[in-house]
Amino acid sequence: MKQLEALAREAQSFSESAPAMAEQTIHWHGRNAKPQSAALTDGEAEVARVMQICNACRYCEGFCAVFPAMTRRLEFGKADINYLANLCHNCGACLHACQYAPPHEFAVNVPQAMARVRVQTYTDYAWPAALGTLYKRNGLALSLATAAGLALFLVLAVLMAGGLFHAPMAGNFYAVFPHNTLALMFGAVFGFAVLALGVGVTRFWRNVSPGAASGAAVAEAAHDALRLRYLDGGHGKGCNNADDAFTLWRRRFHHFTFYGFMLCFAATSVATLYHYLLGQQAPYPFLSAPVLLGTAGGIGLLIGPAGLLWLNLRRHPLQGDAAQKPMDRGFIVLLFLTSATGLALLAGRDGGAMALLLAIHLGVVMALFLTLPYGKFAHGIYRSAALLKWSIEKRQPNKLQLGSD
Repeated sequence: MKQLEALAREAQSFSESAPAMAEQTIHWHGRNAKPQSAALTDGEAEVARVMQICNACRYCEGFCAVFPAMTRRLEFGKADINYLANLCHNCGACLHACQYAPPHEFAVNVPQAMARVRVQTYTDYAWPAALGTLYKRNGLALSLATAAGLALFLVLAVLMAGGLFHAPMAGNFYAVFPHNTLALMFGAVFGFAVLALGVGVTRFWRNVSPGAASGAAVAEAAHDALRLRYLDGGHGKGCNNADDAFTLWRRRFHHFTFYGFMLCFAATSVATLYHYLLGQQAPYPFLSAPVLLGTAGGIGLLIGPAGLLWLNLRRHPLQGDAAQKPMDRGFIVLLFLTSATGLALLAGRDGGAMALLLAIHLGVVMALFLTLPYGKFAHGIYRSAALLKWSIEKRQPNKLQLGSD
């Protein structure tokens, strides 16, 4: 124990004696480009300090993939830190188990240090970079303002076209906005979101240099991502949220949110097949596949985001980064509003306010997709990439032989 504390104090003194580094932006200049500067930000330097202490301790090695991945390194450069930060699921198990956590003088807080770097990666790898910076600073305000602005624009368009209230249209959305107009608008927004996310995760992937992926590694990473394996605290009892008590609700609400979103996406995809392959145009009956999938997904997107917001409001201040809460809540609120306005539209599609409900729902959905590449949705993509890197890495020889895989 004395040797361990000596090593930890050495890491602490090294961090304190090193000059503070100014935050450096990653600049990209080609297909295989690396960051121009290897200088660490303050947040990255803190992760490096904490990982050196954890590497001397190894008590949490069985909790999640971060710690066995850590044991394969003696030093932690920028790419390693970005990788480990996105591999962390912020379950809180290591914080509540750590003998060096605050108020200890070493102040080891892995979830908080990782969270601060994780949000920085969304900005560093974002495309366009200016939008990533804007969303990081004003996530909640930007999300709500975008949704309100787009909804207002569409409401005014409906008002100018004939009025917000009308005779029942039997749920015919295309009588309000023509099909081709909707396809063009949402095709452009969806295409932008896919492009921005694709550019960002490609930059991240090239930077962490994972190596070749085998079929087994891809299957394992997909399995771990879809099950949210590392939200079980490493022991199956769940995360720590407000205190030392374990709870599986964070994992469950994440599942409601993710699979609710995927069901809604499936509903849209099936409706597209109905329209183009079968020649069947909306509105579809309540018991049709698109409506049933959309309803189930909408319910999931009510329960999941509401639960995540409740947990976010109650979470212990040492757990995660308080500065990110507006960004987190902005995404959660947009998901909830997307579902609430969609279900309201479904319930009122045969009424005289259908055009108003449609305009509000479309505005919220467009705002959601425009902000997807820069907030909490992006963390799911980067985390999946980090899980794949870990599945690849663990199958490679460990040249250090300092810890188990």
